[in-house]
Amino acid sequence: MSTLPTAAEETRFWAVLESAWESLGPEPARLRKALLDGDSAAADALDPYLDPFVAALRTAAADLTGAELTALDRVAERTLHELDREDIHEVTDGSDDGFLYCRGFILAVGRDYVSAVLADPSLAVVDAECESVCYLFAHQHADRFGDFPETGSGISRESFANPAGWS
Repeated sequence: MSTLPTAAEETRFWAVLESAWESLGPEPARLRKALLDGDSAAADALDPYLDPFVAALRTAAADLTGAELTALDRVAERTLHELDREDIHEVTDGSDDGFLYCRGFILAVGRDYVSAVLADPSLAVVDAECESVCYLFAHQHADRFGDFPETGSGISRESFANPAGWS
């Protein structure tokens, strides 16, 4: 039996992401909303904010326990796995790693964008990537505690690993 993220873990994960975005001011929020509205050009405009966002995310998670980092990683892993679908890949394109990084961008933009892309893959953006967020919490766990977290999920965030997403 695989371990699914709890509702509390999901809530905390998205709250940590939102807090990191909020620390960057109102412009990223406007651009993230534009992506939800189908403005793919907003992805390019959002790109300069991704590194500061990831830095804010790292800072927000800097003092978390191993269990807390594992829980955040479990949510990231599950979300990336759910986004690992052929219909999303048809929009974003990309190799194994490239498609993972595109899904990282979708994840980084936030819960509303993830939900929107899952419902309507045409809202995804070609070549928009955020590699750093894909394993951010796993790397923080490894840096602080000496090993990658055991999420207990039984799934992979790697590309083309979600059998339900591919024909």
